[in-house]
Amino acid sequence: MEPLTDKKKHNFFEVMASKVMAATGSAWAFFMALAVIIIWAVTGPVFNYSDTWQLVINTGTTIITFLMVFVIQKSQNKDSKSVQMKLNELIAVNRKASNRLIDVENLSEEELDILHRYYAVMAEETRKHISMKESHSVEEAISDALGKHEEHLQERKKAGKKGL
Repeated sequence: MEPLTDKKKHNFFEVMASKVMAATGSAWAFFMALAVIIIWAVTGPVFNYSDTWQLVINTGTTIITFLMVFVIQKSQNKDSKSVQMKLNELIAVNRKASNRLIDVENLSEEELDILHRYYAVMAEETRKHISMKESHSVEEAISDALGKHEEHLQERKKAGKKGL
């Protein structure tokens, strides 16, 4: 992996998307958009609420919405990757956390559903038996489950011997 440096290489879209997101997420952008809507509404009687008058606002908002979808998605993708990297780092450095969860976002939806069901069962068992204030990893849960399974097998063996 290449070391991170102060020199950031950005492509045009990334730089533009960052600037657009910063600008459109500001209070002045909201008030500017509000002013455009008010001016458009006030000019309605001047243009007799014509089709052209309606087309101006419809076309403008449609174009802006269409372009913003891509800018917002770019920003969302970058933020999501950043959060996932931070979570991966936290999992990697925590001795009790399961390293199996590193890069979990790259699993298929079916695999995520299976993992989700597993954690739902683990959470339910934790609520029943263990303090929610304690740390529990996948490995601990597997170990507990294997221990329970072993106990169950031994009980069945004992029950089988008693029946003879």
